[in-house]
Amino acid sequence: MMIQAVHVPESAAAVAAHSARGGWIMGGGTVVMPLVNSGAATGSELISLRRAGLAGIEVRDGVARIGAAAPLSSVEEHPGLGFLRPAMRTIASPTIRNLATVGGNLFVAQPYGDLAVCLLALDALCEIAGPGGRRDAPVADVLASGVAGGEFVTAVVVTLPEPGTWYYHKAMRRRLNSASIVTVASVTRTEDGVVTSTRIALGGVAPRPVRAVSAERLLRDRPLSPEVLTEAGEAARSDTAPFDDAYASAWYRARVLPVHLRRAFTG
Repeated sequence: MMIQAVHVPESAAAVAAHSARGGWIMGGGTVVMPLVNSGAATGSELISLRRAGLAGIEVRDGVARIGAAAPLSSVEEHPGLGFLRPAMRTIASPTIRNLATVGGNLFVAQPYGDLAVCLLALDALCEIAGPGGRRDAPVADVLASGVAGGEFVTAVVVTLPEPGTWYYHKAMRRRLNSASIVTVASVTRTEDGVVTSTRIALGGVAPRPVRAVSAERLLRDRPLSPEVLTEAGEAARSDTAPFDDAYASAWYRARVLPVHLRRAFTG
């Protein structure tokens, strides 16, 4: 479809007004513009978030509120979000990270969207605006079902993980600037070496980021030993729906999942 108008509103309210009329929300354009250029765009109007005041990042009292239009490079460089820096540096190239936004990352098809995997592990909350006003929703719901017509994500809110509880690992074809084969992110607490709580998210092994609930159940009250972690990785296969693409086959993704889940915790 041919784009007939591009709006650059200067507030979230103005974005909502345009969105209610059916405009297509665009963050950094790294996903939308290829669709526009190929003629695959389904809307005739674009709404850029660039000037809508949605790019701020606040970290206070152990909670981070990250604007949906914040570029990934801002997350990478923010001193209060240092635990996410290694994950950010596995995503695309610095040029793309300067454009791609936090909100847009939630809607990127797998095997991309590694920040969304992190946000799922962190149990982030999405702030959403739309014709019906403002509402909050767990990031898991947004990843599973998207948002309603005319709605858009304005920010994500994350409780920072306690020191020593954050784990991340991404397997890819190249060391940098490559899509995921398997991505693992987790907030896992232990006491005397035994898991007391864990939340594990996986990327690259299903059409969207998914929780590894079977692995979580297996890990509780057990040590984070290589043997137990391998068992957990094998259990996690039942939570996934791997796919073939140019980076890896579904068979390969399923086969190496236990290895990379273990490496997320053991390095």
